[in-house]
Amino acid sequence: MPNSRHFVAIAASLCAALLAGCAGAVVQPWEKGLLARPDMAFEPDRLETGLAEHVYASKEAAQGGAGAGASGCGCN
Repeated sequence: MPNSRHFVAIAASLCAALLAGCAGAVVQPWEKGLLARPDMAFEPDRLETGLAEHVYASKEAAQGGAGAGASGCGCN
């Protein structure tokens, strides 16, 4: 059984080393621009999103509900 204990010890050591390498990752202020790219937004093109919502509202005879939780009956 010594082989299984060695394997567990080696696996635990490798996991600890991998986690220790990720613990010190801090995003610097000048690096935040890379994370806030326009193509990473939920709505990269506001004009296209507005047009799609207008077409949907025209076809479904309902409005809203895309950005916030609300009913579609219009009885707010």
